[in-house]
Parts: sequence; structure tokens; C-alpha cells
Amino acid sequence: MDDAAEYQKLRRNMQAAQGTSVGHTGLQDGISTVVYSTEGEEVSVLGAIGRRSCLTYLASQKLTINCEAESESSAQRDQWSRGVEFLFSCIALSVGLGNVWRFPFIALENGGGAFLIPYVIVLLLIGRPVYYLEVIIGQFSSRGCIRAFDMAPIMRGIAYGQVYSTALATTYYACIMALTIRYLVASFSEVLPWTYCLVEWGKSCVATGVTAANDSSIVQGVSSAELFFTQTVLREPETLEDSGLGTPSWDLVLCLLATWVIIGTVLSKGIRSSGKASYFLALFPYVIMIVLFIRAVTLPGAWQGIVYFLKPQWSQLLNPHVWYAAITQMFFSLAICFGTLVMYASFNDFNKNVRKDVIIITTIDSLTSILAGCIIFGILGNLAFETNTEDISQVVKGGAGLAFISYPEAIAKFKYLPQLFAVLFFFMLLVLGIGSNIGMASAVVNVVKDRFTHLPHWLLALGTSIIGFLCGLVYMTPGGQFVLNLVDFYGCTFIALVLAIAELLAVGWIYGVKRICSDIEFMLNVKTGFYWRICWALVAPGLMFLVLVYMLFSYEPLTYRGVQYPPDYYMAGWIIWGLGVLQLPFWALVTIFQQPGKTFGSKFRMAMQPTANWGPLQTQKFEAYILHRKREADFKSPRGGYLFDNIFG
Repeated sequence: MDDAAEYQKLRRNMQAAQGTSVGHTGLQDGISTVVYSTEGEEVSVLGAIGRRSCLTYLASQKLTINCEAESESSAQRDQWSRGVEFLFSCIALSVGLGNVWRFPFIALENGGGAFLIPYVIVLLLIGRPVYYLEVIIGQFSSRGCIRAFDMAPIMRGIAYGQVYSTALATTYYACIMALTIRYLVASFSEVLPWTYCLVEWGKSCVATGVTAANDSSIVQGVSSAELFFTQTVLREPETLEDSGLGTPSWDLVLCLLATWVIIGTVLSKGIRSSGKASYFLALFPYVIMIVLFIRAVTLPGAWQGIVYFLKPQWSQLLNPHVWYAAITQMFFSLAICFGTLVMYASFNDFNKNVRKDVIIITTIDSLTSILAGCIIFGILGNLAFETNTEDISQVVKGGAGLAFISYPEAIAKFKYLPQLFAVLFFFMLLVLGIGSNIGMASAVVNVVKDRFTHLPHWLLALGTSIIGFLCGLVYMTPGGQFVLNLVDFYGCTFIALVLAIAELLAVGWIYGVKRICSDIEFMLNVKTGFYWRICWALVAPGLMFLVLVYMLFSYEPLTYRGVQYPPDYYMAGWIIWGLGVLQLPFWALVTIFQQPGKTFGSKFRMAMQPTANWGPLQTQKFEAYILHRKREADFKSPRGGYLFDNIFG
């Protein structure tokens, strides 16, 4: 059959599928359809034919069809001014507070130097492959995290859940930044305020700034650094049973306001402003880290602290909790499966070779964690030396306590310029936190921007900042840290793990590893090796599923400082978790019933397929992509069963 006859047959079939006639002139959904011959010559233009029908016939016909939505082709998405801005923005996003205070403490708890072995293995099997996968999806589609799931519409709820979780994280991350600003301002005092005791703290207080060298009295009471944090800054109650949350502290509210002013200013012009800020946010913390590292290693007792941090406890390698800790630390350190990486990559040039960037970012993130650990434990080693404490674990506080108790306590022992090093440390924390928070807030802002493209960036940034500030007031109350701990676990850790597994299954098996690799070849003109394929399809989702199972079996009621929550708070936590996870079935059902099929089965099958406009956003590249998909369908036959073909096809 010649091209003209085949074209006429195709046209009649497509018009029948759409319920149109040849003489109909109205366009459906603003779609124009261009039909090409197998030699690539344009044959004709069809009107009134939906783009979904074009793709329906793509694999079965001898013509290649370019179905382009006019609204899509006319849309222009911002791009980074320079390619390096993507690299620096991702470094600023991934290298954050988790590297400075969470990694050293988690490593110490789980085998010290031996923890680095499972951490590196997990980085190679989960962290780097998933990071690369999300960057590829964003760059290929030039879409934010919600519309990126046009590749598998039935799983779009994953993206909504991730945005919800990211928004929650943004609110409490800003709270930590507020605490950092509070300490930064206090560091300019003539006498550091955590170095002496106040009368209202009682006789158990031990002033950290006046303890003589080799005096062990600091471990016999409660340090003034700890009491300053809990009693003066937080005004924290022992439990929530009697006192409740309380009212916000005015000084912390002002610090929170300053935090959101900074975030809103950086976001005001979209990636044009955040991209420029990334140079400072990504690079400046390393200047301070180098200064602090040099100071740390020259302190008496510092090397004992560093050795204590890095010395392997080989028996811990057989403990499943160590591997669980490695996976969760890597997961949140790299910020994978939160929608932020897809969003950042969507502003890339379509043909940018991002594999090198991914390797650089993931390597820098891990090395920064080790460097931060050496700084922290070098200074804590000095604190143990000054207080004649042989067991360094006695001077270590976990989580926020490491940054706001242990480190200030150690600085108080500095004989020279303690204020300077306090300012440097807390300013470094502030810059690291702002860099991460900019990425998370950008993901939320761009979801709204993708839906309401006419709204200016400054208005979205202003709205996000106001809402974030108002939501953050709850963390500024005396019981705010109880709430932060609750939201962090139920709203981020627990939700993100479930949705991450669903994301890997959606991309790896519904959309398919085989098609992802085909898209990469089209975009970058490179073949994807077996390492990436096997990690995407089997290793990463399998290991994360095991982590989820371990988490569920070892689950115990959440506590804060060893104190359990009132029952109502646990119920609130599960509601927070449910609102995130239930996005998945809710949007799946919505997507299924939006399909044009007549039966549930046909609707379900259509919801599993990419949408009609899935592919590169740019018009010419989309046309080339349709041709590429046609050639794939014509010349690449399945190899073996579906499982084998999906991974190795």
C-alpha cells in the first residue's frame, strides 16, 4: 500500500476514533496533527484529531505522527543562565544540616568508621542511581514534579504526596534556621550567653566558660550550654501533658521572620535569582569549613576525637540497624524522592550531559559529611580533653543538641576568639540551611507556577513566605520541638520512604527501565549501562522495601528526649502521614475515571500509559522524539520475557 492510501486509511480510522467527520474544522483541545511519511516528508495536516489517538496509532502504523498541543508548544520554561548554576544549586540543596549534625552522630552510633562501608555501598546502589534517574526525568520532560508524572498518570499521586511532604519539611527547616539566627546574634555578645549560669537555672547548672582545665565537674551537673538552649531559647517544658504548646517566643518569631524574608527574596525572580544565589550558598560554607577544620585539628585532644569518630567497630556491620541507618541517612542527605531534583533539572538545557554532574554532587555530599564529622569530633575531642573526660560519647548530644549544645559548649573552652568561631559556625549552618530550604521551597512554588503560569514569581514567593511563616509559628512555642520531631517523622521520613518505593516502581516498571534508557539515548546520545538498569529496576526498590519492612517491624511509639507524646499527638501524626500517603490512591482513582474508555479495564489501561503530550516540551525536539519512538517500535523487538526485556532490552 502506498503512502497516500495508507495515510487516508489512517486519517479515517483516527477520525472515527475521535467521533469527527472529514469536514469538521474545530480543533479538539487546541491540537494540530502533522503526519509524516516513513521517509520523514510531511504529507498533510489533520485538524480535529486528538493527540492521544496519534500515539495510539504510533506503534501500529507505518507513518510517524507528530501530535502537538499548541498550548504546550508555545510555553517557554525558564532555564539556568549557566549550566554550572544547576550544579551549585544541587550542591546547596543536598549539602545541608544533615551533613553537619546528623551524619556524624549517626555514624558514631552505628560503628564509627565501619559505618562508612555500608554508607558507600548504599550510595552506589541507591543514592547515585536514584539521583541520576530523577535528574534525567526532569531534564527530559522540562516539567515540574507533578507534570513529570505524565509518564505514568495513574501514579501522579506520588508527586502530590512528595510536594506535601516537602512543604512540611520547608516549614520546620525554617524553624531550625530561626534557631541558628538566634545563636548567630548571641555569638556577637561580649560574653557568650551560654558560658555562665543564671539564678533561675538552679544549683545543678555548671558554667561551661569558667571550668578549669582538666576539671571533670562539667559531667556532674547540667551544663549552662544545655540550659541556655532548653530554658532560655526554647523555654521547653518537660512534657506536653500539663502545659501544652504554649505561646510563641517573640525573639524566635523575629528570627523566623528574618528567615522567610531571606528565602522569599532569593525566590522572588525564580531560578534567575536562586541560580545566582547558588554560587554563594554552595561555595561559601566550604570556606568556613576549611577554617574550622584547621582550627579543630590544632586543638589539644582533637585527634582523639577524630579517631573516636572514624575508628571502625567491625561487629556493627552485621547489625541490620546499621544498614537501615545508612539508607535513611543517604536518602535524606541527597534529598532524593522529594520532587526537588526533578524541579531543578527541568530548567536544564535538554542535551546537557548530567551524568558527570550527578557523580560530582553525590561525591561532594559524602565527602562533606566526613569533613563535617572530623570538624565536630575534633572540637568535641578538645572538650573531652578540657574536662578530663575519657569517654567522648559523654560530651556528645544527638540531633539539634549537637549543633546547639555540644558545639557551643566546646567553643566556650576556646582560649582565643571564641566569639569569632561561634559566628563562623552558626553562619555556616545558616548558609547550609538556607541553601537546602531554597530548593524545597522552590519545588512547592514551581508546582503552583506550572498550574498558574500567569502568576509572577514574586507573588508566588511572597505567598509561600507568608504561609510558611504562619505555619512555622507553632515551632516557635515552648513545645515547638515536640511538634517538629513529630512532623519530621510522620510527615517526612515515613511518608517519603513509602512514596519513594512507589516512585521507583512507577518509573522502573510502569513506564519502564527500557523506555527510560531509550529516552536517555535520544536526549544524550549515550547508552545506559547494566549498572544503572539493574539498580533502577531491582536493587534500589528492593533495598528500600526492606528498609520499610524493618521500620514497620521495629516501630515503637515516637518519643522526644525519652518522653512520650499524649495520645492526641500520635493521632495527629498518623493523620499527617495519611494525608501524604493517601494522595497515591486518591489521584489514581481520579486519573482512571478521567480516561475516555467505556469500561473500568480500558480506563485503567489508559491511565497506565503516558499522556498524549508526554515527551520533550520543545516543539522540534518533540517531533524528533516521535520519530525516535517510531523507529524503536519498528526495529527493536522484545528480548525474552517482560522482566528481562524491561531491564536489558
